[in-house]
Amino acid sequence: MVQNPSNEVRKQLLEEAKTIAVVGLSNKPDRTSYMIADALQHAGYKIIPVNPVIAGETVLGERVLASLAEIEEPVDIVNVFRKSEDVLPVAEDTKKMKSKPKAFWMQQGISNDEAAALMSADGIAVVNDMCIKVDHALLRVGK
Repeated sequence: MVQNPSNEVRKQLLEEAKTIAVVGLSNKPDRTSYMIADALQHAGYKIIPVNPVIAGETVLGERVLASLAEIEEPVDIVNVFRKSEDVLPVAEDTKKMKSKPKAFWMQQGISNDEAAALMSADGIAVVNDMCIKVDHALLRVGK
């Protein structure tokens, strides 16, 4: 299993981040991905929704993209809401981004060692099986 960065490193990642791509963001307000993205947005982050099923729609006021590779602007964190077995293609898509994110964050209950190894080899911090919203609160991030 992947060793997560220390509390201090995760706090720094969250404090320095401005933009978070949310892969698998649902357009349904009762879904965890929607609630967490909404909370992150209210905490001051710009959210970029990525979901090929609803690409072109607007979620939380942002246009949904089909893939990470379509993102034109720098992204600090790629936050993943996909089944563990579906994370490797997300990591491969992350490698196609115009600018490399600082972190690849797999939500609570999500873990993929192969994807983590791919991201780590690229110098991207990997957070495994942790909720970004919970970490934001517990680490008392200043946003």
